Amino acid sequence: MPLSRFLLQFIRRNWRAYLLSALMLASVAVLTVSIPRQVGHIVDDLVAHRLPLDTLLTELTKLAAMGLAIYFLRVGWRLQLFAVSYYLGTELRSRLYRQLTRQGPDFFQRQRTGDLMALATNDIDSVEMAAGEAMLAGFDGALTLVLVLAMMTLGVDWRLALAALLPFPLMALGFSRIAKYIHQQWDEALKRFGQLNNHVQETLSGVRTLRALGLEARNTAELARLAEAAAHSSFEAQRGEAAFEPVVGFTLVLATTITLALGGYLVWHGQLTIGALTSFSMYLVQLIWPMFAAGWVLSLLQRGSAAWLRLQPVLDAEPDVADQGRIAQLRPNLLQIDGVSHRYAPEASPALQQLSVSLPAGHTLGVVGPTGSGKSTLLKLLMRHHPLQQGDIRWDGQPIDHYTLAALRGAISWVPQEPFLFSASVAENIALAKPEASQADIERVARLAAVHDDILRLPQGYDTPVGEKGVALSGGQRQRLAIARALLADAPLLLLDDALSAVDTLTETQILRHLREARRGRSVIIVSHRLSAVADADHIIALHHGHIAEQGAHEQLLQRNGWYASQWRYQQLEASLDEI
Repeated sequence: MPLSRFLLQFIRRNWRAYLLSALMLASVAVLTVSIPRQVGHIVDDLVAHRLPLDTLLTELTKLAAMGLAIYFLRVGWRLQLFAVSYYLGTELRSRLYRQLTRQGPDFFQRQRTGDLMALATNDIDSVEMAAGEAMLAGFDGALTLVLVLAMMTLGVDWRLALAALLPFPLMALGFSRIAKYIHQQWDEALKRFGQLNNHVQETLSGVRTLRALGLEARNTAELARLAEAAAHSSFEAQRGEAAFEPVVGFTLVLATTITLALGGYLVWHGQLTIGALTSFSMYLVQLIWPMFAAGWVLSLLQRGSAAWLRLQPVLDAEPDVADQGRIAQLRPNLLQIDGVSHRYAPEASPALQQLSVSLPAGHTLGVVGPTGSGKSTLLKLLMRHHPLQQGDIRWDGQPIDHYTLAALRGAISWVPQEPFLFSASVAENIALAKPEASQADIERVARLAAVHDDILRLPQGYDTPVGEKGVALSGGQRQRLAIARALLADAPLLLLDDALSAVDTLTETQILRHLREARRGRSVIIVSHRLSAVADADHIIALHHGHIAEQGAHEQLLQRNGWYASQWRYQQLEASLDEI
C-alpha cells in the first residue's frame, strides 16, 4: 500500500477533524486575499482625496478585525489537525507494538533491535508529519494559490497575472528534481539512523564484555563513524530541502521584475491605477507562502514515503506461527509427541528427527543430551515458537495448533537458561504473570525457588530494583527469580530449560525437592546438561543429533552403560573432586 493510499484511509476515518480544519483554513485564505484588495481601495481613495478620517478609521478597524480573525482561525486549525496527526503516531506505534508481540524468533533473527527502535521513533514521526503538516501546508498553499491567482486575474489585471506566472514552469522543474534527490537522501538517512541505533543498543547491552576485553576505544571509534555517517546523510537531506528556497526566491525575483516592468508601463499609459498595482504587488508577496508550501509539502511527503517504505513491510509481516486455534480452554492431561522432526533452514541438518515421547499429567520428563542435540528445540515447538513441520503434538487429545496461542502459552510456565528480568522490583518481577498475587504468595514461591534468603539480604528486600535485565543480581539469583515467577503462575506444564545451570548442586537439590513437594499435579519437563537435575524424573530421554538415543528411568539408563551412564559417572567424579 503506497503512503498516499494509507493517508487517504486515515483521512476518511478522521474526516470531521480534517473537514473542520479545511473550513478554518479556507476562511483564513479568503480573509488573507481580501486584505490586499481592501488596501488597494484605501490607497486609491487616499490618492483621490475622497476618504474622510472617520471612514479611514472604519476601514483600518476592519483590517485589524480581519487580522485578529486570521490569528484565531490559525490557532484553531492547528489544534484540530495536529491533534489528529499525533493520534496517527500513537496508532502506528500501537500497531507496530502489537505486530512485534505476535512475531516469533525467526522474525527477530532477521530484524535488529536498534532498527526496530528507529522505526518506532524517526520513521513513524516522518509519517505523522506527512499526515499533519504536509496535509495542512498542501491544502492551505493550494487554496491560497488559487484565490490569489483568481484575485490577481479577475480582481486586478489578467495581463499582469499571466506575466507574473511566466517563471513558474522553471520552478516546477526545479522542484521535481529536488524532490527526487530528497527522497533518496531521507531513505539513506533513516537507514543510517537505524544502524546507529543498532550499535548503541548492542554497546549498552554488552558494555561489561567491552570493558572486560578493553574494546572501549575501538567501539567509540565505530560509534563516531556511524554517527558521522548518519549526520552526513541527514545533512544531505536538509541541504536538498534548503534548495527549495533559492528556487522560490529566483522565481519571485523574475515574477516581480516582469510585474513591475509591465505594471509601470500600464500605469504610465493610464490603463492601471496605482492602488491596483499596489494590490497586485501585495498579492505577489502572498504567492511566497504557496511556493514555500509546495517545497515543504514535497519534502515532508518524500521523507514520509521513505519512512513508510521501511515501516510497511514490518507492519504487514505475517507471523511465522498462525494463531488460528479455536479452543480457548486447555485441560491438563496427557501430552503426546509423535514423530516430530524440525529443521531451522531447508539446507540445515535436522534439529529433531522422528521424536516420539509421551508425558502423563502430573509426571516429570527429563531431557538430556550433548550441546546441539535438539533439547531446547523440543520446548520451543511445544510453545509453538516455530511452526510444526512434521509429526504431531497433542495435549488432552487435541493438536496443539487447535488451541489459541493465548490458551496454549497460558498453560505453560517456561524458565529459559538466560531468564529476562524487567527493570522493576524483585516482587514485581516474581508477580509478572500474576500481578494480583499477595506478598505471602510471592514469598512462598521465593522459598520454593531457594531465593528468599538472598532477597532478604538485598538493600530493600523484595522492593529492591533489579536494574535493567536484572543487572544488580547474580546469574543464579536471576534464574531462581525466574523459577519463582514460573511457580507463581501455577500453569499445568512447567518447562525448565537448563534453568539450574547457574546454581550450585546443593541449591539445585533443594529446589528440585521443593518442586516435587509442591508439584500438585503439575507436569514438568526438565532440560539439563547436569544429569543430577533429572535423576528423579519419571522418564528420561537422551537426545543425540535430534533423535532419541536412550530413554527410560534413571536406574534403567545407568544399567545400560551407554552415553547417559558414562556422563553420569563423569559428572559424579567431577562433583567429588570439587568437594576436595
